[in-house]
Parts: sequence; structure tokens; C-alpha cells
Amino acid sequence: MSDGTPPIPGPAGPREGLVAGGAHGPGRLRALTAIVLDALEDAAPARGGPLPAGGPEVVALSTLARCAPVLPEEGVGPEAALGDVVRAVAEGAADPADPACVAHLHCPPLAVAVAADLAGAALNPSMDSWDQAPAAGVIEELTTAALARLIHPTAPAPDALITSGGTESNLVALLLARERAVPGTLRVVTGANAHHSVHRAAWMLGLPAPVVVACRDGRIDPAALDDALASLAGAPLLVVATAGTTDEGRIDPLPEIARVAERHAARLHVDAAYGGPLLFSERLAPLLAGLEHAASVTFDLHKLGWQPVAAGVLAVADAGMLAPLSLRADYLNADDDTEAGLPDLLGRSIRTTRRPDALKMAVTFRALGRRGLGELVEHCVRTAHEFGRAVDTRPGLRRRPGDIGISTVLFRPTVADALPDEAGDAVVAAVRRTLLAEGRAVLGRAQAEDGDGRRRLWLKATLLHPDAAAAELLPLLDLVTAAADRAATEAEADGVVTGADADRAATEAPGAEDTDAPAAERLSP
Repeated sequence: MSDGTPPIPGPAGPREGLVAGGAHGPGRLRALTAIVLDALEDAAPARGGPLPAGGPEVVALSTLARCAPVLPEEGVGPEAALGDVVRAVAEGAADPADPACVAHLHCPPLAVAVAADLAGAALNPSMDSWDQAPAAGVIEELTTAALARLIHPTAPAPDALITSGGTESNLVALLLARERAVPGTLRVVTGANAHHSVHRAAWMLGLPAPVVVACRDGRIDPAALDDALASLAGAPLLVVATAGTTDEGRIDPLPEIARVAERHAARLHVDAAYGGPLLFSERLAPLLAGLEHAASVTFDLHKLGWQPVAAGVLAVADAGMLAPLSLRADYLNADDDTEAGLPDLLGRSIRTTRRPDALKMAVTFRALGRRGLGELVEHCVRTAHEFGRAVDTRPGLRRRPGDIGISTVLFRPTVADALPDEAGDAVVAAVRRTLLAEGRAVLGRAQAEDGDGRRRLWLKATLLHPDAAAAELLPLLDLVTAAADRAATEAEADGVVTGADADRAATEAPGAEDTDAPAAERLSP
């Protein structure tokens, strides 16, 4: 043995019982998992709410106290390391399982999906060659086939890929469209409501910046789309529509968009990362009418699918569209191995090493079935409508006029309406940050059109909890009202608004008389 070569540990050395797989791994993993579960169980009451109180500096200090240094000269051992780090992360978490944690498309994962994810992590198949993932490859094939058929039920040869989420799905969709664009450079046309990943994907792929068309009430205006496509006549075109916008949960008018796209020989991609799981429900699936005309569809299951991150999908109507992803690497998919019958997994992603994310999806699908998943989606949509009605009964709060988008409710304190636009928006932002700092609620924020046509800042509640009742959400409205009252007092003290102005805001809010959704737009099952 040369100088500098570490000695080989004996039976009781540091490598004993390290791995999670094999014959003895599960026993070791069982003991360590108990430590994790204890830390998770203890942390939630210690945190005392959906978010740790005190803000970034306090969270950073408490985390450092438990976890620094993260790379000590001598290790502390797996038990202590697990206890410290998991406890710190759990106490400092934004917990989507708390009914007051509703800021983002950030779901509480189902226990069965988390358990399946543990198995995937322990076995650690890499989804880039058959000899690393023999059975996991079959599970992925079954899962993608089921999702492809769900999304494109009448297509002769649909297919789907597992991705890391909507951003990757949109990137791959634009990539596939670019590779099929002839002659000339692909031009992407999308709405002002599109997710930022569409613009980023165009930039990453060296495409011209997307042409942005106007929206009405948060949805693409088909007439504006028609004009935009006409102005690009002669270029290969891709229209990107959205089924479930991040800020408002709006669904673009897909049938009209599909007709406009067809008239201009444009391909259609639909970003249904949020709204796609409406397909699980027979009652709600008609809201996605027109989706079947899309050449490709983004579909996420770590939103309205309750999977641990990551669980993205890109579905295509024609499996032939995926041909540009084909790649040959002799150590992964040699020609003679493929000819001998070993499945080729490398062309199933733009990534090489991939986690077995289909495993948790497959377990969830088998556990609940399409009907069970549909019931959970319907619950979230129904709860959003109940929450919206509760907002309507609060004199100190005002819901954004119009229909509720999927399971997203926008609202704001009426005291903000008594102020000039910028000052009113500042109050809304301050209410949100106050509740974050106190660790009492995690609300989102969104700029959206009001009943008078002006864009204002709103508090956003995105309701993705699969079993939280509307009654559990009502304390959130009390918290907002109290924080808004404090903001009003401070505004009066600063001379920005008078008490009479604040009282008048509750009865003269812009568009306050138009809070009911049109019958055709209602999502409630």
C-alpha cells in the first residue's frame, strides 16, 4: 500500500452498514427512518404554524446552530446528523400540509407517494439504461402510456416523457417543435399570461423572443392571436396556450385557439402543468376541451397530483415527435445491445441520469385509481369556491371580480382600495409579509385586472390540500383582516388615508358588485 492510501476499514469500520439496498440495507434504513419520523413529528408543534416565525435571519441562525459546520473534520455519526439536519429543516419549513400554507402551486404530498419515493431512493435506479433500471423501466413505460392515453385519448400513437417539472416540459416541447420547423426559424407565439419558462426556453434554444399576444380577463384573446399569427405568415409557428395560469388559475379558450392555430398551420403546445389533472375528474375534464388538438402538453403531478417534487410529464400526440431525442452512447445503448432486445432508455429524456420518478406516480395511480384522483381534484376545486364565498361575506375583504380559476382565489383587504393604487398595493404586500414574518400564514401575491380594468395587487390562495376542509381555512381570513386593520391604523397615523376613506372602501370597492362567476365558467363540481 502506497503512502497516502487510506487503510481498509475492518468489520467495525466506518463503512459498516452504510448502504440502503441489498439484503441488510432495509433493516438499517428502518432504524434511520425512525429517527427521521421522530424529528418530523417533533418539529411541527415546535414550529407552531405553517412557517417559522422571525423571517430569513432568524431561520438562518437557528439552522446554523443545529447544522454547522456541515463538513466537520470528524463526522458526528448518522443518527446525530439525521436528527439535527431533519429537525432543523422541518422546524424551518414552509409546510404545505398546513391549511394556512397556500401561496404557491406547492402541494402536500400523499403519504403513499412519499413512501414509494423512499423505495426509489433506496434502490436508486438510474433511468438511462436498462441494466440500471430493469423493472423501473417497465414501470415508467406503463405510467407514461397511461398518462399519454389520458391526455390524448383519440390519438393513434400518443406517448409521454417523465420530466423534472413544467419548466423542463416546456423546454422539451419547444425543442421538439424547433427540430420539426421547416423551412426557417421557429416563431413562438404565446399569451401575456404564459409561464416565464416559455420565454426562458426560447432563449436557451436560440429562438427569437416569443411574440406575446394580449389577454382578456387573464386568458389569451383569440382575435389578438389571429392577428399575431397573420403577421408571421411564412414562418414555422408554435402557439403556446396555458391551462391553469400560475397567478390566476385561468384556462385559455383552447377550442378557439386550436381553430386559429390550424387556420395558420401552427402547431399547438398547451402548458397544463396546473390544470392537466382536471382530466382525472369526469365532471371537470370538459373544462379542458380542446386539449386534444395540442401536439404536446405539459402536465405536472407535483401540483394537483400530490407527488413529492419532482413529477413532471410531457405528453405528445404522436410518438414520432420524440425522434430528435434519440442518442447513441455505446456504454448505455450500444447498437448490438438494442438489436438483442435491451430497451433503449436514453432517448426518453434530455437528461442522462434520472431518478425513478414514475415509481411514486405508479403507486399513487394504483392506490387511488382515476376515480379516486378525480375526487381529490374535485375536493380542491370545491374548497376554493367555498373559500371564495367566505371571502365574499367578509366586509373587510374583497375577492377579485369574476370566476375562480381552478383552485386559486385572489382577494385583498378593502382598506387598500381607499388608497392611491401604489399605496394600496403596498398595503397588500405588507399584509403578506407581516404574516410571513410572524409565521402565521403563507399567502401568495399576484398582479391581476380588477373590475374597473386596472391591474392591482392581490393576495393569492392556491388551494391544493387534498383533504383540508374550507372551515380550516377560515382562520386565514381572520389573520388577513387583523393584519389589514393594523396596516390601516398605520396608514391613518401617517396621514395617507382617513378613517372615513377606509370605511368607504368596503362599500365602494372597484367591481365589488360583480363577484359571481358566469355560469359557463364555474369549476365547482
